[in-house]
Amino acid sequence: MIDIGQLILMGIEGKSLLPEEADFIKKENIGGIILFSKNYEDPVQLAQLVNSIQKLRKDYPLFISVDHEGGRVIRFRDHFTQFPPMLDIAKLDSPKCFYSLSKIMAEELLLCGVNFNFSPCCDILTNEKNIVIGNRAFGKDSETVSKFISSAIRGFQTNGMVACAKHFPGHGSTYKDSHFDLPEIGKSLDELRGKEFLPFKKAIKSRVEFIMMGHLLIPTVDPSFPASLSKKWHDILRKELKFDKLIISDDLQMEAITKHFTLEEASTMALDAGSDILIYRDFEHAQKGHQAIIEGLKEKKLNSGQIYEKNKRILDCKKRFFKEYKPVYVKGIEKKLNIESTKTFLKDITAKISTKAQDSNIEAY
Repeated sequence: MIDIGQLILMGIEGKSLLPEEADFIKKENIGGIILFSKNYEDPVQLAQLVNSIQKLRKDYPLFISVDHEGGRVIRFRDHFTQFPPMLDIAKLDSPKCFYSLSKIMAEELLLCGVNFNFSPCCDILTNEKNIVIGNRAFGKDSETVSKFISSAIRGFQTNGMVACAKHFPGHGSTYKDSHFDLPEIGKSLDELRGKEFLPFKKAIKSRVEFIMMGHLLIPTVDPSFPASLSKKWHDILRKELKFDKLIISDDLQMEAITKHFTLEEASTMALDAGSDILIYRDFEHAQKGHQAIIEGLKEKKLNSGQIYEKNKRILDCKKRFFKEYKPVYVKGIEKKLNIESTKTFLKDITAKISTKAQDSNIEAY
């Protein structure tokens, strides 16, 4: 038996569930939720929201996900530790330090019931005019980025947080932002193998649970479809890089997709290409996507056997990470975040980054 709802990770409107959102999650056994700044007020509210979502689960808990990279990409600000961007952290040249940082991120999120972080960013900043990636990247070369990827994944996953390497096959050389248009990469497959693939290979070796497909058009490999909708790119990830865990789309409501495909087309194409889970940043589009999958199965655009395999991979992940579910204990939760030892750690690394910057300026002078 297949479970279509498990293929969907959706956003919600506000700081608490609307009745229609709750009904949809429960009735269709939705696989996960993605949270944004609009869904956050404080740790108590967040924990209560997560508890209300998890009450709707059928068997295993839902993925409760967020983009919590550090720097400018953090959805929860107040009470959570605000770490510097990854490009600054990498200047310390200390994967051990970054393991500790990732561990703190995981612990703080898990205290509030958030169990899935869309991090680390495996993109290499080869284009300094690339605004969408910028200082989210660990560096400008594959060796630097790869060095930190393993520490990030171990820091998250050994402490109970599901990690996701993104944005395959690499968003660092683009000029366009896929939130607003479809970026095109003019590199050959061999060029990508020699550089952009390397951090993702490191992530796979580090047993990352998820890889996110980027909305990126690479005409030398597939001139017709972005990687997120391309069978060729999914095959490269599965067969050449030998990744056997979960593949997730980037948000299918981004304009890189909506300017070129309908939501219904994108939903069926992404699954048929090889993605296991689809992201929709709001409830209305998640409903449409869910219906598109049903229609895709009826019209034989999707194969029920493939959907079954996707369900199996999702269940295997949830069994590994969510063996024993307990609701979040809300009382006093805000006192457990950004504790004194974390503040000391943050102060120390911030000072070291500042010193490194000063030293670099002196050398340049």
